[in-house]
Amino acid sequence: MAGDPRLPAASVAAMRLDALVAQTGGELAGDGSRLIERLGPLDDDAPATLSFLANPRYRHQLAGTRAAAVIVAPALRDEALAACGAAIVAPDPYLHFARLTQFWAARSRPAPRPGVHPSAVVEPGARVDPSASVGPLCVVGEGAEVAAGAVLVSQVHLGRDAVVGAGTRLGPRVVLADGCRIGERGIVHGGVVIGADGFGFAPTDGRWEKIEQLGAVRIGDDVEIGANTCIDRGALGDTVVEDGVKLDNLIQIGHNVRIGRHTAMAGCTGVAGSTRIGAHCAIGGAAIILGHLEIADHVTISAATVVSHSIHQRGHYSGFFPMDDNARWEKNAATLRQLHTLRDRLRALEKKLA
Repeated sequence: MAGDPRLPAASVAAMRLDALVAQTGGELAGDGSRLIERLGPLDDDAPATLSFLANPRYRHQLAGTRAAAVIVAPALRDEALAACGAAIVAPDPYLHFARLTQFWAARSRPAPRPGVHPSAVVEPGARVDPSASVGPLCVVGEGAEVAAGAVLVSQVHLGRDAVVGAGTRLGPRVVLADGCRIGERGIVHGGVVIGADGFGFAPTDGRWEKIEQLGAVRIGDDVEIGANTCIDRGALGDTVVEDGVKLDNLIQIGHNVRIGRHTAMAGCTGVAGSTRIGAHCAIGGAAIILGHLEIADHVTISAATVVSHSIHQRGHYSGFFPMDDNARWEKNAATLRQLHTLRDRLRALEKKLA
């Protein structure tokens, strides 16, 4: 990602480089009096830009950069000084830049005003901390709780007995349905629905009989959920998202799924009901995980992979198979799994016949 021209720039009031280092850490190299007005990519034309270089693929951009300073690893210190005259040296430039963006955003974004907007509806029995911010057209249901420093931006709907933890931010049109809860310091982007009914129906006489979804959704601390993602409530027990999980946009999490701490999922992933995903997993975009499976900790799943059986050992898993008649597909898939063994047997036979 380092030097990626798609990286958006962000502007706030100018700040001296040495003052920035004092606030955010890292080792200052070169001219600390440089004024930094914005963050941006290496090939940005603005001269008061602070950028970073973490991916060697973009190393060639250093020579032509107009950035005032760049964040680099120790091995690129001299090269950065020759190109810019100033640098911040950090063991992990990407991580350092990430933390710097948090500092920059805190300077540039106005703090939400505490209190309840006149157009919001807070039903009897709801509890809104005086330091929380409830924006225009929000609804806070009976018995719901909005903790200290939480922000409901606008048109947020909190159902009956829903709970929003301290410092958590719910973006526009977020729904946190009856009995669902999210912990502290969460970020939920616009259009997310937490606690809609899971997809449960019993077939009878050629039609479907609804199974009422009686569980809820429990989300831990430091969770971020991307725009228009949906997390269904449990049928009996709860759907659970543990601490530190990061979900991208347009993800579907089925009922009674459990996602372990610090797992990350890219956009358009679908997880069917009652699957348990371990901690520290990374799941690529558009992956499909079938229901009632178990995935171990520290598993990586490539984009567009269809996970059709449980994964009990950590590792990196990939693959999909073209659609076919189901019976023929199952036979071909079973044969495909044996190809490596068949190849070895064929080689052994060829040597024997030679």
